[in-house]
Amino acid sequence: MIIKTRKPWDLPASEVTDERLYRRRREFIQGAMALALSARLGVAWSNTKTRFKNVRRGLYGTTEKMTPYNDVTRYNNFYEFGTDKSDPAKHSMDFKTRPWKVKVDGEVKKPADYDIDDLINSHALEERIYRLRCVEAWSMVVPWIGIPLKDVIKRVAPTSRAKYIQFETLYDPEQMPGQKPGLFGSGLQWPYVEGLRLDEAMNPLTLLAVGLYGEVMPNQNGAPIRLVVPWKYGFKSIKSIVKMRFVSRQPATTWNIANPGEYGFYSNVNPDIDHPRWSQKKERRIGEGSFFTPKRNTLMFNGYGEHVAHLYRGMDLKKFY
Repeated sequence: MIIKTRKPWDLPASEVTDERLYRRRREFIQGAMALALSARLGVAWSNTKTRFKNVRRGLYGTTEKMTPYNDVTRYNNFYEFGTDKSDPAKHSMDFKTRPWKVKVDGEVKKPADYDIDDLINSHALEERIYRLRCVEAWSMVVPWIGIPLKDVIKRVAPTSRAKYIQFETLYDPEQMPGQKPGLFGSGLQWPYVEGLRLDEAMNPLTLLAVGLYGEVMPNQNGAPIRLVVPWKYGFKSIKSIVKMRFVSRQPATTWNIANPGEYGFYSNVNPDIDHPRWSQKKERRIGEGSFFTPKRNTLMFNGYGEHVAHLYRGMDLKKFY
């Protein structure tokens, strides 16, 4: 007899939190109000609702309590809109996410400029409830809606020379005040760029997220499309993606350019290697208790080691940080 042991990240449909318990946003009660909000969010489909339909349950997730919607959408790192955690929600309200193109080129046989809605409509969407730890030792549990990145990669057919993918965020200082020098500026080099090794990108956990809590992605969380890599969250979380280029050599990344002594290319969640300015051993769950609530132990690879540890077998993770 075979006894199957359920892993902590396996999420049966019977244990998924009911939609009515986690939805925090108001339903649209007037047509005009719905139209105005959908225009602000950049929703392009014909109806005025912002919820996705026909989303399948992903194979990966956690049974941990989810972070409240208001915390997920009001405590963000998105330096294009400012460096304070509250800045993205305040400064991205009028950010336009339609029309939106994602350019895919480089070492691929089928380069293309994808309209965001065509990309969404031509791929099966999944909901995945991921446990995520950010670089500053805070964490969340978020139900993302997205496209497995491996599905897009297969569609463009990488050549044998493709070893990495470089991602690029929109550069638009008029819409993104954090890209301007001065009050909201972070001093980073723009546009924001990030990178993954091809096998990391092909891992089934890696997601191109287009929504959360069943709804279209709020602007402050990276609308209309962002990267979610749960064992690298906070490091590899590029938002508002406009370009994906397949390359043969390891690409530059924004934080590695800004401070190579603190931010390496790989950026795995690793409690055994401290950041130069803080410990990685503990984390504080946003929306859980108060400042005095005891912190949690940080898990290696954010607890997803069974799925990703093989990617780094034989590597010195202190050297390749």
